[in-house]
Amino acid sequence: MGNIQTHKDLTVWQDAMEAAMHIFVLTKTVSGEEKYSLTDQMRRSSRSVAANISEAWRKCRYEAAFKSKSNDSEAEASELRPGSK
Repeated sequence: MGNIQTHKDLTVWQDAMEAAMHIFVLTKTVSGEEKYSLTDQMRRSSRSVAANISEAWRKCRYEAAFKSKSNDSEAEASELRPGSK
């Protein structure tokens, strides 16, 4: 992996950003009643994954804070899994 200078160098952050953009494009096709409530939640959760990864990166010196932000990111990602509530 090369020299990591910022959170943007992390593959997991890059993947999260790519997924968020993919979800944004996919949710443009949703129609009807679910358009606003479902798509809004999916978009917010997907953006939050990358945001929490970047915050965890900034707090990596503090193990408890790093773990907390990493867990927050995983929780947001789990909201996007099929069958999750």
